[in-house]
Amino acid sequence: MDSISSQVDLIREAFHYQSRFDGSTMVFKIDFPVTEDPLFTSLVKDLALLAKTGFRVVIVPGAKEWIDAVLKEYDIVSSYNGSVRITTEDAMPFVEMAAFNSATRFVTGFSGSRVDAVIGNFVRARGLGVIGGVDMEHTGAVDKFYIDSIHRIQELGMVPILPCIGWSPSGKSYNVPSDEIALSAAANLRAVKLFIISLSGGVKKGAYQIPDGIETGENGRIIRLTPQEAGRILELNSPNNKDDKALGELALAVKASIAGIERVHIIDGGEEGAVLKELFSNLGAGTMVYADEYESIRSLRSQDVPDILRLMEPLMQQGILLRRTPEDIQQKKQDYAVFVIDSQIHACGALHDWGENQGEIAAIATDPSYADMGLGRRIVRYFIDKAKKQGMKRVFVLTTRSHDWFEGLGFKEAPVDSLPEKKRRIYDRIRNSKVFALGL
Repeated sequence: MDSISSQVDLIREAFHYQSRFDGSTMVFKIDFPVTEDPLFTSLVKDLALLAKTGFRVVIVPGAKEWIDAVLKEYDIVSSYNGSVRITTEDAMPFVEMAAFNSATRFVTGFSGSRVDAVIGNFVRARGLGVIGGVDMEHTGAVDKFYIDSIHRIQELGMVPILPCIGWSPSGKSYNVPSDEIALSAAANLRAVKLFIISLSGGVKKGAYQIPDGIETGENGRIIRLTPQEAGRILELNSPNNKDDKALGELALAVKASIAGIERVHIIDGGEEGAVLKELFSNLGAGTMVYADEYESIRSLRSQDVPDILRLMEPLMQQGILLRRTPEDIQQKKQDYAVFVIDSQIHACGALHDWGENQGEIAAIATDPSYADMGLGRRIVRYFIDKAKKQGMKRVFVLTTRSHDWFEGLGFKEAPVDSLPEKKRRIYDRIRNSKVFALGL
C-alpha cells in the first residue's frame, strides 16, 4: 500500500512539473565523457522525450576531452593560459573537427528517437586577443547569440545544438568554452533551468568541506543550495582545488544564478534517468542551486486541508497522532502551518495557545519520502520561534512514541501537572501520553 501511495505521489509531482514548465526553455550542458558512458543512449532518449512533450531543449556539448585526444593523435601541442586553452592556427581545424563530432553524437541519438536536431552557427564570437602578454589566437568569447534563429528552430519542434565554436562577422572561427556558451545561451534564451551534466560525481559531503546546516541526502549528495551557500563551499575548498571539476561546475552554477537563471541543476550523467528524476520530483537526483523562493513554511489555507490529512493519516492509523477531521482542522486553521516545496506540501504542524504563556506543538507530520531533509525538525523550530514572538515562556508536546525524537530537539520530560489548566482538564488518561516541554 505504501509503495502504491509513493508511486501516486510521484505521478502527481510529474504532472505538476509538466504543467509548470511546459513550453519553457531548458539548456543542457553535457560533458564529452558522458557521451561515452553506457547510459548515454538512455540520456538522449530522455532528452528526446522532453522535446516531444513540450519542453524547449537546447544542447551544449562539451568537447574538451575529445579535443585533447584529437590534438594528441595529430601531434599538436595544446597549451593553456590558466584554465583557458590557447587555440593555435594549426590546432583550429582539429578543434572544429572534434567539436562537431561531439555534437553529431547528439544528432544521431535524437534521430533514433525521431526528434530532429540542428547543429548551427548560432554564436557570434570575438577573439580574446592578447591576455597578459599571451596571444590566445583562435580562442574566443561569446559576442552575440542569434536568438531569432534558435527560436525559429524551436518553433519547428527541433532541438538546437550549440558546439563550442563561434564565428566572427567576417567568418573567422573561434574555439569558445562550452561553459561560456551554456551560460550565455541560458541567459539570452531566458531559460528556466540550466542542467550541468557530467561524470564528476559533484560536490558531496565527506569529500569536500561543507558548512553546517547544508541539507544532504543519501551518499552525501547535497540536495539544494542557495548561491550564497554554494559560494561559501567554493571559498572553503577552492584554495587547494583550483582545477577540481566538481568545484568548477559549482562555480558555473553560481555564475548562472547571478545571471538570472532561477535554477541550475548539477547531475550525474552516469545515473539512469537522472534528468527525469531531477526535473519531475522535489527530491531530485543531483544538486540544485536556486535563486528563487524554492521552499518555505507558511500558514495553512483552507484548500490545504486534504493535503495535510493525507500526510497525517498513516500516523493517525498508527495511533501516533490523534484522529482529526477536516472540521477539527478548519476550526483551528490559524494554528497550523505547512512546509511547502515548489507549491507542494510535504510537512505540517500546529501551535495551540493554552494560556498561562504556554503553547502546545502538535500534529507534526512529514512526507516519509523527505525524511532525510529534516522537515519535521525545521517546522518544530518554526513553531518554537513563533511561540517566542508571541511571548510564550514554554512549549510542550504530548507524545506516545516520539519522545526520543523530541528529546533530540531539546525537550525534557515533564509531569502532567505542569500543563496549563485548560489542557489538564481534557488530558486523556487512557491514552497516557508523555509530556515533554522546552523552556523559552
